[in-house]
Amino acid sequence: MSESHIEGKQSAFDPADITALSHLYRGELYRSTVWRTRLDATTNWAVLTTGIALSLTFSSETASPLPLVLVGLLVVTFLLIEARRYRFFDFWRMRAHVLEVQFFGPILRGEGVQVENGWNEILYQDYRAPNLHITYAEAVGRRLRNNYSWIFAIQVTAYVGKLLIHPAPVASVQEFWLRAAIGPIPGQFVLLAGLAFHATWIAIAIATYRSRRGAGRARPQTPERDRLLDLARG
Repeated sequence: MSESHIEGKQSAFDPADITALSHLYRGELYRSTVWRTRLDATTNWAVLTTGIALSLTFSSETASPLPLVLVGLLVVTFLLIEARRYRFFDFWRMRAHVLEVQFFGPILRGEGVQVENGWNEILYQDYRAPNLHITYAEAVGRRLRNNYSWIFAIQVTAYVGKLLIHPAPVASVQEFWLRAAIGPIPGQFVLLAGLAFHATWIAIAIATYRSRRGAGRARPQTPERDRLLDLARG
């Protein structure tokens, strides 16, 4: 390959274009950071309300376990809000990642700006016709696996523990059913409804895990020595 041809590839963008793309990257990174902060907010709300429900339920031996049941519905609301926010976070993060890998990557390797694979055209089309890159169900499943499964697990453990120990250790299965009852609703029905409730989230988490993005991608082996850490140490 001739030197003039190499120079032609490396001069796909002039210095002003590179500066503009750098500012574009900063903008995309800022947008993804803003949406990442909004994700933390909904998770914090879910943790806070669960903590309040735990405090109310275990405040005394005679306190009702009902707050732990109701908080599950509130946590679901936060989960659905967060899944929507995650889709937008993923949208902005994707653009920033493309610029990191396809634009800054070749520059870091000393190859200049490379556009042979058409990344710039694909990114341009995404600006013309924006499209979210993860489905709502996949977003729900991802947030479940990363955050909300732990919140639900704590809720279930606390609820069952409350029924078992307060106001005194349960002496029979019949007594356990009676403690689980909510007003005229039998305890067996309440527990079956709770089982179906959490089984639904487990099914969503498993189903979306199988179809997650990049599931079949080969993963590089973990190096025996962290070269980047060695470089940072000087």
